[in-house]
Amino acid sequence: MNDVLWEKIKRASEESIAHPGINSKPLPKNESVHDPEIYLFRHGQTHDNINRIFSGWRDSELTDEGIMQVTELAEKLKDKHIDLCITSPLTRSKDTAHIALQFHPDVVFEEDERILERNYGELTGHSKEKALEEDPDLTARYRRSYDFPPPKGESIKMVEERVFPFCTELIERIKHNNINVAISAHSNSMRAIRRYFEKLSIVEEITLENPLGCDYSQYVVHNQNNTEAAPYFTRKDLDDLIVPNESLFEALDD
Repeated sequence: MNDVLWEKIKRASEESIAHPGINSKPLPKNESVHDPEIYLFRHGQTHDNINRIFSGWRDSELTDEGIMQVTELAEKLKDKHIDLCITSPLTRSKDTAHIALQFHPDVVFEEDERILERNYGELTGHSKEKALEEDPDLTARYRRSYDFPPPKGESIKMVEERVFPFCTELIERIKHNNINVAISAHSNSMRAIRRYFEKLSIVEEITLENPLGCDYSQYVVHNQNNTEAAPYFTRKDLDDLIVPNESLFEALDD
């Protein structure tokens, strides 16, 4: 593996532990006056976030700061038209959605397990800081390698394998019903969703940090009758995206 790139990945992992949800880059916001839109955001700060705990599929409630973050998000979404909000089954995702969409009394909420946070397996409930202290390289590999899952858990690649079909089905549903949809996601499911819609490289995906609660990404779903409609992923495109870890760094040598 390229040493410079590995150091970049390790640094992203360590900075995420030290400063969960700190993001210096603006989230993309594509708008349309006539086509449906998707609003994507991450849950607000939780107690596991501030305690640097591997949360994964376990529940961890929003902190007071997390509620304030999502209240800020609610103001940003206040004047948007949103018909449906999809959450994961976890409390932090559902609570974030209801606070963020408090000005949308007619929005319909539904749950989808495919946008759950990454399953950290045997790491769930354990300290990220302690893991980092004991073995920095292994901790970075568990947290940010593409296809290296923790014991009995999921890799980022495995999260993509459930998130990408969710995105493809969602696009068809949005086109068929002409609706605007909000998604209340988690750190790693949001990474996969962003990669899908923004055509990110795997390196971009595994090194980005999504903000906790206070901001959103916005994507346009072009109607089929729009002659300038951007192509969305086919099954072959999805297969091409899900590549082995050793293929990640080839572009760096070009």
